[in-house]
Amino acid sequence: MKILMFGRGVIATVYGWVLHQAGHDVEFYVRPGRAAEYGSEVDLDLIDARRRPWGRRVVEKWPVRYREALEPDHDFDLIVLSVPHHRLAEATAFLAPRVGRATVLVFGNVWSEPLKAVGALPADRIAWGFPMGGGGFGADGVLHGALLPSVVFGTLGGPPTERELAVREAFRETGLRLKERSDFRGWLWVHFVSDAGLFSQGVRVGSLSRLAGAVGDLREGLLAGRELLPLLEARGVDLRRHRAGLLLFRAPTWLTAPALAWLTAHVPLARVSIAAHSDPEAEEPREVCRDTLAEARRLGVSVPRLEAAEPYFAR
Repeated sequence: MKILMFGRGVIATVYGWVLHQAGHDVEFYVRPGRAAEYGSEVDLDLIDARRRPWGRRVVEKWPVRYREALEPDHDFDLIVLSVPHHRLAEATAFLAPRVGRATVLVFGNVWSEPLKAVGALPADRIAWGFPMGGGGFGADGVLHGALLPSVVFGTLGGPPTERELAVREAFRETGLRLKERSDFRGWLWVHFVSDAGLFSQGVRVGSLSRLAGAVGDLREGLLAGRELLPLLEARGVDLRRHRAGLLLFRAPTWLTAPALAWLTAHVPLARVSIAAHSDPEAEEPREVCRDTLAEARRLGVSVPRLEAAEPYFAR
């Protein structure tokens, strides 16, 4: 399959590498001038848990190919669109007249109604998924991150189309396990408020990485996430369909906060995943918190911990 990764962010790079390893033809679309800035290789330092529960460290230089223009008559089969949720409208507006024959995989956070979030992209060309890995680029340009053994796919109703099945097969060929979520709209929103709860404390202490091993701060993050569950219900999410995803926030924090602190301090996969988010100026955590709080206020839902953290993420 010929695949275009939209941008050269962390998720695009990690999964572009994985898809390339599986034999797919992978390129990156970047803004004009960025190819020279990025250089012809990506330095990777990853914990890859596809085949070992504790993960395998991968350190390598990966040669990559860029393009700085995208014409409507391109021959890509798949465009992987993984951008921060607040950049999604801009990205889909750019892609809409340039989709060509490709399927577009929307691969990240979405907080508005999914079909509205993708704007003018043709609905029959879209597949929905979510990465289970991440990390960050260090000051030295090295991508430090972790790749979990699974990836999430879902639909907004009905079975996957032929296009969606083809996307799943491409990811299955990488050795990743596929998890299906029938209520993908609800799953996306559950994940979003989960992020908001932890991000609210991450921005308060300086960055998400500083939550590693911090029992008290993690407890506050979990409680902030718990306070957001009524917001999901106010948006029409049936929480009974997402019991597993909400367990971390509903379970007693005297149990979950120390367990999460130990994991993030001692288990390589968890430690690397959180340690890579060390940028105190990162915009996405603040945007997640701002948009979640705005929606809570719009719907009249009380979220005291998120409101208390507002001075740290307000514009």
